[in-house]
Amino acid sequence: MKNRLKELRSRDGLNQTELAKRARISRQTVSLIERNEYMPSLLIAVRIANVFQEPIEKVFLFSEEELS
Repeated sequence: MKNRLKELRSRDGLNQTELAKRARISRQTVSLIERNEYMPSLLIAVRIANVFQEPIEKVFLFSEEELS
């Protein structure tokens, strides 16, 4: 699964710490997700998507292989 966290943070002028505060997660979790070293739970993914006011599927991107 890929994600657009870094791109969306840049768009909204947020650093990792601010995104973490708004999503109620740790900054380390944000960092791990951005580096694709951690797959967030559905709850965390929804919180992050809500911060960016984007549908979850526009923040977290799955390849066709992952979905089959």
